[in-house]
Amino acid sequence: MPHIYMQFDFGKDEEKAQLARHKLEVWKQAFRLDKKLLYKLTRATDGVPAMEPGAAKPEKSKGKGKAKESEEKPAANETVKILLRLAFSNHERLSEQRWVQRIPTEEMFQAAAPEVVKPGDSGFAEIEKKFEELA
Repeated sequence: MPHIYMQFDFGKDEEKAQLARHKLEVWKQAFRLDKKLLYKLTRATDGVPAMEPGAAKPEKSKGKGKAKESEEKPAANETVKILLRLAFSNHERLSEQRWVQRIPTEEMFQAAAPEVVKPGDSGFAEIEKKFEELA
């Protein structure tokens, strides 16, 4: 069964990436696309440290909630990408075509520079390998 890959680069906008991830989860549940729509989120740093060296560390507060919030926030220098795989069987080509057209036109995906890679395109093997390597 051939796969189609879509890559979305959200840059440093973690909020939009999370909204997009949530939208994908909603579609998976609503349209029963459990094995047909798989995605993986990747974060890559740009080499700049998140905090300047010698900067003061945030103080731990008495409430545990505030300390956890500061630890869980991702670094502002990470670029966030979503790698999406559509895996429809041969008799579902019309559904596959509709999803390939629909996903990049959604508001949260439009600004993320959508890139669709189909079998036979240059770079397909590279993206397929990258998808398999991601945990």
